[in-house]
Amino acid sequence: MLETVNVELGARSYEVRIGAGLIDHAHDHIAPLLRRPRVAVVTDDTVGPLHLERLRKGLGDIDMVSLTLPAGEATKSWPHLTRTVEWMLEQKVERKDIVVAFGGGVIGDLVGFAAAILRRGVRFVQIPTTLLAQVDSSVGGKTGINSTAGKNLIGAFHQPALVLADIDVLGTLTARDFRAGYGEVVKYGLLGSLPFFEWLEQNGPLAAAGGRDLRLEAVRRSVQMKADIVARDETEEGERALLNLGHTFGHALEAATSYSDRLLHGEGVAIGCVLAFELSQKLGLCAQETPGRVRAHLHAMGMKTDLGDIAGDLPDADGLIALMGQDKKVLDGKLQFILARGIGDAFVTADVPRDVLHQLLTEASGR
Repeated sequence: MLETVNVELGARSYEVRIGAGLIDHAHDHIAPLLRRPRVAVVTDDTVGPLHLERLRKGLGDIDMVSLTLPAGEATKSWPHLTRTVEWMLEQKVERKDIVVAFGGGVIGDLVGFAAAILRRGVRFVQIPTTLLAQVDSSVGGKTGINSTAGKNLIGAFHQPALVLADIDVLGTLTARDFRAGYGEVVKYGLLGSLPFFEWLEQNGPLAAAGGRDLRLEAVRRSVQMKADIVARDETEEGERALLNLGHTFGHALEAATSYSDRLLHGEGVAIGCVLAFELSQKLGLCAQETPGRVRAHLHAMGMKTDLGDIAGDLPDADGLIALMGQDKKVLDGKLQFILARGIGDAFVTADVPRDVLHQLLTEASGR
């Protein structure tokens, strides 16, 4: 079964193809994009041993050269970006060639940025291998690396030519990695679709347990929501900012944990979504029981929901607010928050009193 979601961006429109076994038939999908039968693939040392040979076979008579980088958030850095770009130049990647990002969100962001700056723009294909990448980072053209000052502060908008989301590879994820990706899935329901959130309440645990059809439907609905928003607001001038629900808190928590395995991105997003709804409730925007419903569903999925679920020490409220101030969504010196009037009804605001934010984080940290 193959589902296709179109990302409508005029001359830069592309398809997100979602289905089982797409890697095994990569030739059929990628060959029509090629000027010559050759691709340069960048992956990491987790995905490579599991799936790289499968991709090579799936490409058939397309010649494949590959580079394997270390897995982990630390790879989204200047040294690995430089290494990737220099390798592409060594491989004589031309402007009309195709570069393939074969991995999770880290590889997709890094390789997409490398493609954006190589020869002032080389086309690339996303083959996301994690749930998080399939529903979020592979779609929409955000590419980049991290800085010591914060996450994703260096980058460019560079849309892929094609996204191939192979549901089968999700079966090789650890339970923790799947749940982390689910943090981005549930975000879509929370920000813009109560019916989708209700569907997830019923079907999320079954999808996590391995239901292929349910996984496909969760990915399709998530991608469709993101594609619709991106088509209306490609460069985040307005509505696209809603996709950052939970991220202002989440990115600060990632920075506080040094982008380490103490907290995966999707785990930070899940905790951030809970905090966003609790902040909304404190400001009188949503019903008192709404944050509890969000937390209850995340608990049912076995996910982190609170600061206390993060191993080790965290900064106090003032320290976390300072980290939030480094977020790229700061506008005119003011923090931008995505808050909610209810599940499925999010909005963007900078009108959050610091004392209320401080009280929320103090209570959340138990200090």
